[in-house]
Amino acid sequence: MSGHITEKRQLETVDGPMDVFVSTPLEDIRGGVVVVQEAFGLTGHIQRVCEAVADAGYVAVAPALFHRSDDQLFGYSDYDKLGSVIMTMTRATIEVDVDAAFAELVRLKVPAGKMAIMGFCFGGTVTLETAARLELAAAITFYGGGLGEGRFGLSSGIESAARLRTPWLGLYGDLDEHIPIDEVERARIAAASSPVDTEVIRFADADHGFHCDERPSFHAETSSIAWARTLEFLDDHMS
Repeated sequence: MSGHITEKRQLETVDGPMDVFVSTPLEDIRGGVVVVQEAFGLTGHIQRVCEAVADAGYVAVAPALFHRSDDQLFGYSDYDKLGSVIMTMTRATIEVDVDAAFAELVRLKVPAGKMAIMGFCFGGTVTLETAARLELAAAITFYGGGLGEGRFGLSSGIESAARLRTPWLGLYGDLDEHIPIDEVERARIAAASSPVDTEVIRFADADHGFHCDERPSFHAETSSIAWARTLEFLDDHMS
């Protein structure tokens, strides 16, 4: 199955309009996935992820979580500007926006049991917490910090992993200095005590951002393997 239509729309939230990417399969819809942005906003990478999700048969909705800010999109070296926006994020605003994205999937007639979430970088952090808050078909995190110490008012990833309500696939690189290996392992152990299916994969040659083809840390081989496992995980839990 392949082919998609991608649009940029606006959804209404309690805090005003929010941009979203929506990628829809050209053929039968198998389910829906909320794609949570990188720390840099709705980048071209996130749009391509949405399109790849749609090519696999799932509607993808990616919310712009920085919509309350004047600056919503950043370059991969704009850390100073990005920091001031990131620091305004709270659990409440994140949950409002993620829930609005799921409401859009409902509006598009995706059944409740056919909804998943995946996130990258900052979005990986949000995804893991959402997987502990909501009962979904699947959750996939590509990296995502805050495992040892919570961010944005969210629980630590290790705490979230212990109370998962959604099957979780975690994808991490051993070369990632932002996410220590010992924290990944602690999250893996914590997740194993949860009542849902979990899997954590570490890639020895991968750094943070290994799936993003716009970053120097992009690792094509790891990216390909991780994406193939992502689609398998979605297929297994959406069926």
